[in-house]
Amino acid sequence: MTDLIPPDRLNTPVPQALDLLLTRRSGSAKAMTGPGPDAAQLDAILTVATRVPDHGKLTPWRFIVLEGEARGRFGAEMARLFKQANPDAIDEIVALERRRFERAPVVVAVVSRAAGNAKVPEWEQVLSAGASCMALSLAAHALGFTASWLTEWPSYDERVKPVLGLAEKERIAGFVYLGTPAAPLEDRPRPALDSIVTRWR
Repeated sequence: MTDLIPPDRLNTPVPQALDLLLTRRSGSAKAMTGPGPDAAQLDAILTVATRVPDHGKLTPWRFIVLEGEARGRFGAEMARLFKQANPDAIDEIVALERRRFERAPVVVAVVSRAAGNAKVPEWEQVLSAGASCMALSLAAHALGFTASWLTEWPSYDERVKPVLGLAEKERIAGFVYLGTPAAPLEDRPRPALDSIVTRWR
C-alpha cells in the first residue's frame, strides 16, 4: 500500500489513515458482543458522523441512540408490529424480532430528514444521510469497534415512525449496530478497479 504514497509523505499520518480506511469492513450484527462504545466514545463517533458533505448546511439527518434496556423495549414494539402484520408467525420468529435490537450493545438509528429546498435537491440531502452512516461506521472502526449498517423491514414500515418519534417526512436511513466482533472478521472480495473505473475522453 505504501507504494502508492509519495516518498516525501511516508513519514506523515497519511499511511496510517489509509490503512484504517483499507481495513474497514462490516461486522455481522448477529456476531457482535460487548463491549460497545462508552458515552465518550459514542459522542466522538456521532461527532464524526456530522462531518459529512452537507450542501446548504441543512443538517438533513439526526440520530436516535438505542442502548441498555431501551433496545429491548424497542424490540418489544417491533415484535408487536411484526405479529400484527404476520398473525400466523410462530412464537420463535416473533421472539427473534423482539431481540433484533439486542444483537449489539449500541444501535444508532440514522434519520434522514431531507425536505424540499429551493437550492438543495432532496436527493443531495438523502445522500448526506448515507454519508453520515458511513462516517459513523468509519469512526467506530477507528476506535476498535465493528459496525453494521442495516435497514431491514423496520426501516421501511411506516408504523415504526411514530414509535421512534419521526416526523411525517423523516425516513430511517439505517440502523447502525456497534459492538465488538465475537470472532475475527473476514474480508469479502472487492471489485477490481478496472471493472468499475472508466475515464471519460
